[in-house]
Amino acid sequence: EYDGDRNADGERHGYGKARLPNGDTYEGEYERGLRSGRGTYRFKSGALYTGSYLRNKKHGKGIFFYPDGSKYSGDWVDDQRQGHGEYTYANGDTYTGEWFNHKRHGQGIYVYKDSGSKYVGRWVNGIQEGPAEIIHLNHRFLGRFFNGKPLGRGKYVFDFGCEQHGEYIQLEQEKGEEEEEEEVPLPVEPVEPTWKAIEITRLTPWTPQDEKSPSP
Repeated sequence: EYDGDRNADGERHGYGKARLPNGDTYEGEYERGLRSGRGTYRFKSGALYTGSYLRNKKHGKGIFFYPDGSKYSGDWVDDQRQGHGEYTYANGDTYTGEWFNHKRHGQGIYVYKDSGSKYVGRWVNGIQEGPAEIIHLNHRFLGRFFNGKPLGRGKYVFDFGCEQHGEYIQLEQEKGEEEEEEEVPLPVEPVEPTWKAIEITRLTPWTPQDEKSPSP
């Protein structure tokens, strides 16, 4: 069913409301028969998208509300989360940063709601990977991540004025599964490799480039 503007060729063009055969509904702008411009799409499942469209695909700025209570607000390209955006998970965790091809990719910040801890660093295809910092209530870890876990040399910095240098040792890596449409929050207490302390020193400046990259 469609109620709205049409062009001289009879195509949906301008502003209109539509009910699709699968029970979904759309209200917004059309261009030559296709959803293009601003609009709101309500899924029969309870999900909702409001934002920009281009030729029937989410493209530009938009907000997607998922059935599990999670929400994504940010950039879309060709129906994919891509660019910069914020995802609020069903458990209250948040990720703010770069996206590519529907996954966390690039630089971003993940905040764990329950503990208040946050991961600030690089992501590759939805997984923590590269130089990063984990900030806890009264201390923080600086190092590198590989396949979602800390690996290689790094250090813990404590608020009372010292730091512990060492390295994470991991015997085997396990690849995660492909992500579903709804983003899955990260584990609150991820399984981590073994930390091997080397020395305790006064506070020193540090950048990820100071430590050698671990060999996979």
